[in-house]
Amino acid sequence: MDDTTRIFNTLRPRLQAIAYRMLGTVAEAEELVQDVWLRWREADPDELNNAEAWLVTVTTRLAIDRLRAAKVQREHYTGFWLPEPQLTPEDSPASPEQLLERADDISMAFLALLERLAPEARAAFLLREVFDADYAEVAQALGKSEAACRQIVSRAKSQLKEGRVRQRVSPDTHYKLLSGFADAARRGDFAALQALLAEDAELISDGGGKVPSFGKVLSGSPRIARLFFAAWRRHRRDSEQMTLVLVPLNGRWGLLRFVDGQLESAQDLETDGERVTRIHVQRNPDKLHRLALSLRLVSQGSPQSVTKAADVSS
Repeated sequence: MDDTTRIFNTLRPRLQAIAYRMLGTVAEAEELVQDVWLRWREADPDELNNAEAWLVTVTTRLAIDRLRAAKVQREHYTGFWLPEPQLTPEDSPASPEQLLERADDISMAFLALLERLAPEARAAFLLREVFDADYAEVAQALGKSEAACRQIVSRAKSQLKEGRVRQRVSPDTHYKLLSGFADAARRGDFAALQALLAEDAELISDGGGKVPSFGKVLSGSPRIARLFFAAWRRHRRDSEQMTLVLVPLNGRWGLLRFVDGQLESAQDLETDGERVTRIHVQRNPDKLHRLALSLRLVSQGSPQSVTKAADVSS
C-alpha cells in the first residue's frame, strides 16, 4: 500500500461521514467518496501539503454540487423524503455522552431537519457544528471568506433551532421507552400504545411512491396508536408474520419491522424521556436495501452485536 492510499484510507471515514450527512443516502455518499478517491490519485503532489484539508474541501464541494441536483429531484419526490437509515458502526463511541452526541448529529430526525438548509448552508453548518472545523477550514472548503461563513452558519442555526431536540435523553432511557413501545405494538395493546405517545405526537413516513405511505404528517396519539394497532390486527393470526427488533440505528436505538421475514420499515422514535414525540418511518424499499444487506451480514457473524434483546420479537 503506497502513502497516498494509506492517507486516503485513514481519512475515508471522515469523508464518508461528511458525504452521508450532506446527501442523506449511503449509496450516494459512497459514490461521492469514490469520486474523491479518483481525484486524489490524479492530483498534483505539490497541491497536497495538507491532505486532510484538500480531501475535505473536495468532498464538501462535490457534495454541494450533488445536493443541488438532488434538491431539484426531491421537489418531485412522491410524499416525504427521509434519509436512508444505516446501522450504527461497531466502533461507535462508547460513553453515554458520546452516544448522545452521535445521536444528535446522525439521527434520521436530524438528517431530515437538515433538508431545510440550502446546500452551502448545510455544508458550512455541518463542518462547523458537527465536525468541529474552525472558520478558516470552513472558508477554504466553501471558497468564501470567514466572515461570510460565520453569517451562513448563524443563519443555518436559526433555521434549525425550532426543529432541534430541546431535551437530551440518555441512551438507557431511550431504549427502555422504545422497548416498551415495541412490546405494546407486538401485543396490539392500543391503550399502552396511546399512553406511550405524546398527545401531539407526529408520524412522518417515506414510501418513495413504491409502497403506501402518508402524504402528510399523521398527528395525534390516537391516530398513530390506531396505525400500529391496525398492523397488529393484520398479522395477529400468525405471530411469525410480523417481527419487531431493536437495533442501533443512526446513532441511537431504532425499531425495525419485518413482515414475512422481509424488512418492511425502519423507524426512528424521538422522545422527551417519558413519551414518544415523533416517529420517522422509512418504508421506501430502495432505501432499505442496504440496511437489509447489512443486517444479513452481521447476523451471519454475531447476531448479538445487532439486537440487544429478544423480548421485542414476535
